[in-house]
Amino acid sequence: MNFRKGRPEEPEINLIPFIDILLVVLIFLMASTTYSKFTELQVTLPTADAEKLRERPREIVVLVSADGRYVVNRKPVDGRSVELLAAELNAVSEGSKDLVVIVSADATAAHQSVVNVMDAARRAGLARLTFATQTSGGEAR
Repeated sequence: MNFRKGRPEEPEINLIPFIDILLVVLIFLMASTTYSKFTELQVTLPTADAEKLRERPREIVVLVSADGRYVVNRKPVDGRSVELLAAELNAVSEGSKDLVVIVSADATAAHQSVVNVMDAARRAGLARLTFATQTSGGEAR
C-alpha cells in the first residue's frame, strides 16, 4: 500500500462552452435589433404667457367645521341634515349641473360630515367634487 500523497491535479477551465453561448447571444441580438438614424429630434418646449388668465370653472365652496356645521359659499346652513344641505346646494347651483363642488373640511372634522356633503351633492345633481383640508388655523392644504 502506498499512503503517500500524490500531487493534486490542476483544475481545468474549459472556456469553449462559454464562448459558444456568448456567440449565440450576440447573433440573437444582432438579428433581432433594428437600427435607425435620426437626423434631429423634434422637441416642443413649453411656453408661458402672463397675459392669459386661466379660466376657472364655476364652483361652490362647502366648508365643514370641526363640529360638523356646514357653510356654502360663505353662507351658514341652518341644520346638519343632508336634505337641508342638498336644498342649499340646489339653490346655489341655480339648476346648473356643470359646477365644481369644493369640499374644504377641517382636519379634525368627522368623516361622516364629508360623506354627507358628497351625498347632498349627488342629490343636487352635482357630480364634480374636489376635496381640501384645513388645519386649525384655517390654512388650506
